[in-house]
Amino acid sequence: MIFGLDGVEIGLLIVLLCLFGGILSGFPVAFAIGGAGIISFGIIALLDGQGLLIHQAIDTGSAAYQDVLAQGVHRDDVSVFRYPELPRVEVPLFPGGWEQAVNRNLSFVVNRMNERVFAGQSIETLLAVLMFVMMGIVLERSKIAEDLLTTMARVFGPLPGGLAVSVVVVGAFLAASTGIVGATVVTMGLLSLPTMLRNGYSAELSTGVIAASGTLGQIIPPSIVIVLLGTLAGDLYSTAQEARAQSVGCTDALTLLGKPAVVSVGTLFQAAMLPGVMLAGLYAAYALGYAIFNPSRAPSVQLDGGGGGVLTRQEKLTWFLALPVVLIGGAMVLGQLGVIGSQRALDPAVSEAQAGNDGLLTRLNVSEQCQAAIIELHGQEKWDASVAAAASRAEAVQQQSEAAPEADAGADDSAAPAEETEAAALPPSLAAPIGTGVATLAVLFALMFVVARGVAPTASALPLAIGGAAIALMLLADGLFIRPDAGPWATLAILAVPLAVVLWASVSAAKRLAENELIRVVFPPLVLIVAVLGSILGGVTNPTPAAALGAAGAIMLAAYRKLREEDSSPKVILAATFATVVMILMGMNFDLRINQEVVSAGVWLAFLVAFAAYMVAFFGVLYAVWVLYRTSVMSPVVRETAKVTSMVFTILIGSQLLNLVVISFGGEHYIQQFLKSFDSEFKVFLIVMLVMFILGFVLDFLEIIYIVVPIVGPVIYGGTMDPKWVTIMIAVNLQTSFLTPPFGFALFYLRGVAPPQVTTGHIYRGVAPFVLIQVVGLALLWAFPGIVSIIPDLIPN
Repeated sequence: MIFGLDGVEIGLLIVLLCLFGGILSGFPVAFAIGGAGIISFGIIALLDGQGLLIHQAIDTGSAAYQDVLAQGVHRDDVSVFRYPELPRVEVPLFPGGWEQAVNRNLSFVVNRMNERVFAGQSIETLLAVLMFVMMGIVLERSKIAEDLLTTMARVFGPLPGGLAVSVVVVGAFLAASTGIVGATVVTMGLLSLPTMLRNGYSAELSTGVIAASGTLGQIIPPSIVIVLLGTLAGDLYSTAQEARAQSVGCTDALTLLGKPAVVSVGTLFQAAMLPGVMLAGLYAAYALGYAIFNPSRAPSVQLDGGGGGVLTRQEKLTWFLALPVVLIGGAMVLGQLGVIGSQRALDPAVSEAQAGNDGLLTRLNVSEQCQAAIIELHGQEKWDASVAAAASRAEAVQQQSEAAPEADAGADDSAAPAEETEAAALPPSLAAPIGTGVATLAVLFALMFVVARGVAPTASALPLAIGGAAIALMLLADGLFIRPDAGPWATLAILAVPLAVVLWASVSAAKRLAENELIRVVFPPLVLIVAVLGSILGGVTNPTPAAALGAAGAIMLAAYRKLREEDSSPKVILAATFATVVMILMGMNFDLRINQEVVSAGVWLAFLVAFAAYMVAFFGVLYAVWVLYRTSVMSPVVRETAKVTSMVFTILIGSQLLNLVVISFGGEHYIQQFLKSFDSEFKVFLIVMLVMFILGFVLDFLEIIYIVVPIVGPVIYGGTMDPKWVTIMIAVNLQTSFLTPPFGFALFYLRGVAPPQVTTGHIYRGVAPFVLIQVVGLALLWAFPGIVSIIPDLIPN
């Protein structure tokens, strides 16, 4: 033994030193990780071959070990950390020699690459990384950040610390539309930093708020960090819970948990929304507080510009705050009361089954050991309620089966099929009076009319009033005439007249909104954000198609801006945008699979409309690509996208090699045994979070995700903690790695574009308070885990 350390401990130190040495050498990180794995394996194999590395393993053949197992302790829970008094036996790190370890690693490498890089289940989700990267780079190249910063500075500038607050707002906005930290920090550093310094802002506050706001893209969806973490978390959580269930005598995780052991990227996007907004709020609060206590170092600034009519304070509160809050809040209240909701009536048996599955256990025929584990996890009350519900369902099924022969005897052969009869007999009372889709359209158009009235208060209110009346008529028609069994075409026919009037009034509202600079700048990217995030958070689609929609939308938005700069007509882009909306609506309301045996005329018509819209949208995207290529925008976008994506996947491959080296000599098992030796899983998770926080000073988030998380994941995802909460806590912790000196990437990005009078010391001192704010944010999420779970609980998955 060297220095009295176990051979596995020395092997872990060698891997760690090789990794840090490779990163600090200046060699590209993506290749340094894989190289560190190969070099460390060679050193460990050499020392092991010389007999210098000895592992003190528990003697599984000893009587003491058998006594521990006889006490009911699971084999996986027996370790040198929990039972240090057990007899040991000295074994080499590679029992079959390093040659056998190489052969085993090679097969592992092939399997890992196939599962996680080339053809595994997670590869579809990983494709979202490429398209989110392209979306962000296209929007950054289209100078959206420049317009946003200028506009937000005019809005918030008159406040104390207003320029700093505007940087936070733009950082959050860009996070939801780009998610690229480097592009955001560089862009805001080039545009905002000189302006803030010129207006008397301190260098520390200016650099700190720019660097911190730029990192919001790592937590506010669509986030590349969450996509990458989600692909790992899903696999780790399901595998760890299966192992946990089997360790307590249950057949699978569904039996133990009462629900599938699944966590998706879309659910994580929902969970990350509120923590991201919370962090942005903490940043803005710090900037405002700093300005209040140091007014000379963060003064208010009045910038020229703006547009629209002059409003009094009361008018601003009425049109831009009070009425929008009333509209949105009223819709939410009506949704809770059942006035707004699904209009698709459900079979009472199906509704009862869904209600029964909500919070009740479904698998009760289990062994005594599994039953004890289930009761310990869920409580005796839930077990008893589940048993009672199961008995009630069994009795209902028996009564139904006894009544079936009598019903069959009196049945008419000419009767309609069972499915059609059952569907026709569904009570309309199960459906809400106003459908969710119609209510959503009504709220959106009403918000548009209200804001348009506030933007141009002196203009005629007649078109907007007519549009408001048409919205009321649309809701009334939905409540009175649209039945639960009404098809999409029948619904459209009933709502056609009021909807046409609403669209006519929206043209007038859109012209008024275009007069306001803030709305003109914010609205296009806001629509793109709502389309991408809304489709994911609402459960319409998964992140990969949403990322494709975002990339195509960003390309068309950038092309639209270029055409406007050239005074060319953007009608093709507008037509493609409208066609995309039509295509999405057709897909949401119709089953467009025309390869079925029976396809109705309505479905054929919907398919033809959707196909025509698809062709128009496809041509619009091609036209937008050609416009960007002609204006020398597309080529650098493709090169930068390929560079970033290649770096991500190369780090993924290199980290798999490094992980396999750690696995080959038992390092992963050794670390997991150490973590399992603690009785409290929260204490284990706290240790993991502290290690990640410290590693963030020297490692990038990608290295931590792909090297650390796979090793500790089976432990932290194998307990009772909410996997959403665990993943978001890790994501917020990884966000800190961008800010922590000396190797925080955001600091390097900002240093590269900062003027000469801003020193590295200014940047380090500036980010220090925001690192503390990150820690405060983590503490809040730790103390109030409901911040993470509230949105996923409200939105059905």
